[in-house]
Amino acid sequence: MPIDATQPYDDNNIFARILRGELPSKTVYDDEFALAFHDINPQAPLHILVIPKGAYVSWDDFSARASDAEIAGFVRAVGQVARDAGLVVPGYRLLANTGLDSHQEVPHLHVHIFAGKKLGPMLAR
Repeated sequence: MPIDATQPYDDNNIFARILRGELPSKTVYDDEFALAFHDINPQAPLHILVIPKGAYVSWDDFSARASDAEIAGFVRAVGQVARDAGLVVPGYRLLANTGLDSHQEVPHLHVHIFAGKKLGPMLAR
């Protein structure tokens, strides 16, 4: 069910629970600003989620409220995850859904990294 990205942060969302160690994840990256792990329902041969460690609902919320250090750390983490996975040369797709129309399902900012095959056009024409 898509969520409204203007709603307050929900401390019980699945990513908050992963960050607190209440739920397991197959972690590929972890630092003071971000956590990256394999999606449990992959939509591509390689599907990694990167989340900031702060309580941010969406990209809009993050860009408005996060510190400069958090923003830089998160963006750098996304790039590091892609480099560590060897995705720079073959290519990869980044996707961050925000709000109802984009079908955001978890009310915690997250970036999807899709790779491992030719992904085709972004949206149906």
